[in-house]
Amino acid sequence: MDRDEGKRRLKGPLEILSRYKYVLLVAAVGAVLLLWPSGEGTRRQAEEPQAAPQTPELRATEEAMEEILSKISGVGRVDVMLTLHSGAELVLAQDASLRYSGSAQSPDSYERSTDTVTGSDGVVVTQERYPQYRGALVVCDGGGSDAVRLQVVSAVSALTGLGADRIAVVRWQGGGAAE
Repeated sequence: MDRDEGKRRLKGPLEILSRYKYVLLVAAVGAVLLLWPSGEGTRRQAEEPQAAPQTPELRATEEAMEEILSKISGVGRVDVMLTLHSGAELVLAQDASLRYSGSAQSPDSYERSTDTVTGSDGVVVTQERYPQYRGALVVCDGGGSDAVRLQVVSAVSALTGLGADRIAVVRWQGGGAAE
């Protein structure tokens, strides 16, 4: 009887396995594909824009911010560092033309050309794009005070358009207001 009971115990899982073998096979293949390294990590890093280099205009902006932030009550000494996502750029007026041969519905070939529009004063600027900031670090004497940090974050946010999550305010080493 022990042998018949053992066969029944073995028959149960085998019957379930044979009944759901395709479902289990698809689940196993899915698990393998999820664990398979795709190389996406290196590709994403390559696609991310690089930080714009430190420019004289950026340094001038940092210095102007340092001057104005130092006037806020409780800030004291202040040092500002901004990182750029993209720098300032000018969009120039373009004159585009398209030439094609053959019928308009299905041209045999076409040639596209663009020329920069110039005026009496030089090139014509249609738009000026301001820098986009990636983040800001403010080191100040009053960085240990929550009230000062809030005021500094508000001011930097207003000047740069950055959200509070992209602005760090920390206390100057060895000095500043009491926490």
